[in-house]
Amino acid sequence: MGKRLLVAYGLWALGGPLGLHHLYLGRDSHALLWMLTLGGFGAGWLGDLWHLPGWVAAANGAGPPGQRVGSVPALSALRLVGQVAVGTYFGLAAALALPWVPQLLAQPLAVGLGVLLVSSVGDQASEAPSIFAAAFLASLLFQGRVLAVLPSSLAASIAAQRRRRYKRPGAPRPRLPARLYHLGLAYLAFAAPLAYGVLSGAAGVLGPPLRWLGALPALPRAVAERLLLLPLRAGRILAKLLGFVSPEPSGWSERRQRAYKVLGIPPGAAPEDVHRSYRELVKLWHPDHNRHRAEEAERRFIELQEAYEVLAGPRRAAGG
Repeated sequence: MGKRLLVAYGLWALGGPLGLHHLYLGRDSHALLWMLTLGGFGAGWLGDLWHLPGWVAAANGAGPPGQRVGSVPALSALRLVGQVAVGTYFGLAAALALPWVPQLLAQPLAVGLGVLLVSSVGDQASEAPSIFAAAFLASLLFQGRVLAVLPSSLAASIAAQRRRRYKRPGAPRPRLPARLYHLGLAYLAFAAPLAYGVLSGAAGVLGPPLRWLGALPALPRAVAERLLLLPLRAGRILAKLLGFVSPEPSGWSERRQRAYKVLGIPPGAAPEDVHRSYRELVKLWHPDHNRHRAEEAERRFIELQEAYEVLAGPRRAAGG
C-alpha cells in the first residue's frame, strides 16, 4: 500500500521525536536513531519537515535505485557531524551508565555503535569492522579516558565515511510486528544499561539538598536520586571534555576512589557522609581500643586519616 504524505506529516507532528514518521516510511534505522536521541536532539526532527516529500516518494518506489549499485554516495558533512555527535553521546552514556565496565571496552564499543547507527540511516551503509577498529584504536591512544570519546567518535566517523556505500536494493522487508520487535530489542539494549546505572550506586549521592527523599522507600529513592544527578554528571563530563573544567589528574582521581572505598561510602558522597563515616570508623579502629590487634588497628587508623585528608582536606582548605 502506498504511503501518504499527509499521514507522514501527521506522524511527524504527533510523534516525530520518537521517529513514528520514519517507522511509517520503513526507515527503521532512522526511527531507532530518533528514539535514542529524541529526534536527533530536537534539531534533526525539525529538519525532517523539508525531507518528508522525498522520503515518501522513495518509499513509494519513485526513482531507479538500481542505478546506484556499485557507486559511492556523495560525502555528506551533515552525516559526518551526526556520526561524531551520536558517537560522542553513546560514549558518554556508556561512561555514565557502565562505570564498572573497563572503559577501554565500553566506550569505544558504544561509540562504534552510535557511528554505525548513523551510517545506516536511509539508503546508505558502512563497514562495521572498520568503524569499530578506528574507535578502539583511538580510545587506546587515550587509555580509555572520558576524553577519548570525542577523538574515538571522529576516527570512527572518518572510517565510516571512507567505507560508505549504498544499501543493496530489493531486500525483503520484515512485517511490522517483526520490525517493532527488533526495534524494541535495540532500544532495550541501549536503555537497560542506563536503567541499571540508575538503580545502582545512587544511595547517598545527593546529600542534604535532597534529604526529603529519605521519606521514600529505598528503591524509589535510589531511582529519583540517580535521575536527578544524571544531567549534572553528564554536564560535568561534557565540560571536562570541552576544556571548560580542568580534569583531575588520573593519580588524584584514583586516590579519591580509594579514599571512598576505605571510608565505606559511595563515590560522590556528601561531605556530611564523609565526616560521619570517618568519625565512626576512627572510633572503631582507634589503637587504644584494639590493643589485641594493635598492628592492624594502627594500619587501618592511618588509612582512615589519609582517606579523610584526601576527601575533606580540599574542602577544609577552601573553607579556611
